[in-house]
Amino acid sequence: SENPSVTLFREYLRIDTVHPKPDYDAAVQFLERVGTDLGLACQKVEVCQGRVVLILTWQGTNPRLRSILLNSHTDVVPVFEEHWTYPPFEAVKDSQGNIYARGAQDMKCVSIQYLEAIRRLKTEGKSFARTIHLTFVPDEEVGGHKGMEMFVQRSEFKALNVGFAMDEGLASPADTFSVFYGERSPWWIKVKCVGSPGHGSRFISNTAAEKMHKVINSFLAFRESENQRLKSDSSLTLGDVTSLNMTMLEGGVSFNVVPSEMAASFDIRIPPTVDLKAFEKQVATWCHDAGEGVTCEFHQKCMDQHITSTEESDPWWKAFSGVCRDMKLQLKLEIFPAATDSRYIRAVRHPAIGFSPMNRTPVLLHDHNEFLNEQVFLRGIEIYARLLTALASVPPLPTEG
Repeated sequence: SENPSVTLFREYLRIDTVHPKPDYDAAVQFLERVGTDLGLACQKVEVCQGRVVLILTWQGTNPRLRSILLNSHTDVVPVFEEHWTYPPFEAVKDSQGNIYARGAQDMKCVSIQYLEAIRRLKTEGKSFARTIHLTFVPDEEVGGHKGMEMFVQRSEFKALNVGFAMDEGLASPADTFSVFYGERSPWWIKVKCVGSPGHGSRFISNTAAEKMHKVINSFLAFRESENQRLKSDSSLTLGDVTSLNMTMLEGGVSFNVVPSEMAASFDIRIPPTVDLKAFEKQVATWCHDAGEGVTCEFHQKCMDQHITSTEESDPWWKAFSGVCRDMKLQLKLEIFPAATDSRYIRAVRHPAIGFSPMNRTPVLLHDHNEFLNEQVFLRGIEIYARLLTALASVPPLPTEG
């Protein structure tokens, strides 16, 4: 009696694509099987050893027009099974229709919703001028460096002739649906402090710890100011402010030895409204003010600040928002607070929207007991079917002749 789309969703959830050893081969074989069943063309691109991007294509009637890209990632984050009510890779459905599994929200639901929306449209005999491509990419959960970041630089991506892309968003506990038109830039910074070593019984001056104390105070004072700014202005969301967290602290060899070197690592997420060069100077000032022997190195430094237009004059947004109005979906436009593969798509100058049609749903990505209700999942298929109809029917743009 279960809806076949739900059954397919649960089958995909049972494929263990958790890091550090995701079973990408099984995921690609599963998705290729579904794509073949739907009559979609299939292409596999190995962007580096063991990392394959699967492309499924529904050819449009006018291939010269720019295409619609539906992106999703196949990997999921690790789990701590002792905190789960049900095994995280069995896709158990409870009496309320809640489906529990790692990836239920992030983002295997969207992958299947794309496919099932296309199944519905094909069954109805629909065809569209614009081609629709589906890309299933690896390694998003570890930064996308061996996935979408490499893929967008390849000829196979350029051949897709992308006009507009959709990727993952977030669940929304409210009635509204979250739509993300940009992302904060992730900066991962490691600050090293070198100072005088010595015996732990003495008052040694100019120690690494003293310098580190100043560094941490400067970074965390800024963190508190941004936190207060978020709390004091109800119009702001997390994506509108800069978040900063100290995530690692290193140093020392023994209780009775003052270390000559200490290091602290910070995860910083910067909204597109911030002048990145000015912020980099601020970081340099914090390090300089802590004393000599304080250096800063970047382990990640995203400088792209492209955002996607949400003006009604934009033909892509007009098509997207028009469907949502017709379906009475209340949208909440936001900057995505974390990072997705959308940033790589925008960086090569393609508009991209982050959207996962999950309202009235707690945000449980990366959390214990991640779940999605089957009715919310099925409603998402209907929403995507309407969105694809509108987007793939956008009239030729002036740049398309």
